[in-house]
Amino acid sequence: MSSSLSVSSPAPTKIVIPDLVSHCTIPVRCNRHNKQASVESKRWLFRGGDLSQKKRDAFHGLKAGYLTSMCYPLAGYPQLRVCCDFMNYLFHLDNISDEMDDRGTLGTAMKVMDPLYHPESSRPTSRVGKMTKDYWRRLIQTASPGAQQRFIETFDMFFQAITEQARDRANGIIPDLESYIAIRRDTSGCKPCWALIEYANNLDLPWEVMDHPIIRGLGEAANDLVTWSNDIFSFNVEQSKGDTHNMIIVVQKQQGLDLQSAVDFVGDLCKHSIDRFHFLRENLPSWDPETDRQVAIYVDGLADWITGSLKWSFESERYFGKQGLEVKRTRVVTLLPRRA
Repeated sequence: MSSSLSVSSPAPTKIVIPDLVSHCTIPVRCNRHNKQASVESKRWLFRGGDLSQKKRDAFHGLKAGYLTSMCYPLAGYPQLRVCCDFMNYLFHLDNISDEMDDRGTLGTAMKVMDPLYHPESSRPTSRVGKMTKDYWRRLIQTASPGAQQRFIETFDMFFQAITEQARDRANGIIPDLESYIAIRRDTSGCKPCWALIEYANNLDLPWEVMDHPIIRGLGEAANDLVTWSNDIFSFNVEQSKGDTHNMIIVVQKQQGLDLQSAVDFVGDLCKHSIDRFHFLRENLPSWDPETDRQVAIYVDGLADWITGSLKWSFESERYFGKQGLEVKRTRVVTLLPRRA
């Protein structure tokens, strides 16, 4: 098997990405407040003026507000704004954490979690702490206690996971596939976004419903699709930077596959996660009429994330620059050279 990775074979210059868009039959919905929330949210992120023009341009090309509007299509304007702010801020955190060691991510975690645990008494001095306090102050006005608790707990897990990721990166460790899948469900940042589905739709779901194996399984299937497809879409930029926290690299190392075979392998896993979501959705348990109504809205919200994230990935400039729609059509990605 390892001969495909031998020195003699020339390094690949292209990859063909899987056709996940055709495999996903969930219709896309978009929030009618999309434009206003997107503009206001970027203005919120840029306030404080510590982002260079290059980074501001990247946020315009990112189109995080568009992603948010497809993921929370029925949210009222105030709720959509909070979700947009969180999404822009989450990408901002992702950008800064990529350049940090584990001490840096731990320091950021403390600045972020303090205003969440102590919204009244915390007095943040850092920019990221002030931003946290600002969106959290608005969120807790209408979010149910359960949604608040799930948001805090899963965001805490996100920081623990990216700290572990930073440690692995510093030590050149590539985890095995099983460990990677487990940690990736937390480094993705999807779980707090699932709590925002409750907030955005004014849901108040009890723990026994949210902890039901099928509801948990649906959240996992959606997380896996969003995250593993993201590993495919972001692979080119990441390989050019030498980043190894990507399922394609993990699979190449563990299975001894060449690059295209590893991409295909991850693509098949993505398709299976969509199929798993549909299977679980068809087997939803029933509680009482009001709970069932809220559960249906929550599960629709997970479906919106699956289809919205796929559409957004080709329309944002984060992964394919201005070539997104061309890549969507041809599915061919020309690999960037490794940076010095």
